Amino acid sequence: MASIPLDVVAAPNDELRTDQLADWLRQIFGPLFLVIVGIVAIFFLFTREITRFVQFIVLAIGIGVVFYVPNIIETTARAIAKALGVDLT
Repeated sequence: MASIPLDVVAAPNDELRTDQLADWLRQIFGPLFLVIVGIVAIFFLFTREITRFVQFIVLAIGIGVVFYVPNIIETTARAIAKALGVDLT
């Protein structure tokens, strides 16, 4: 049986990786967000609450930017980590 050197097994991974977290968030919450936006928008249109519909759409666009603009989650995570004093280098 082959053995793994101890320095490989015991070496901690100190690297801050936000790529996989951002992908996971997009995969899980992105489609869920679109379904919720669609249901609420249809509800506001059927109840003829146009003002609330417009307010909701503006809010949904703002939140949608977080899920669908490339690298915004990574950039925000790095900014928060830097503000908290985490060394990213």
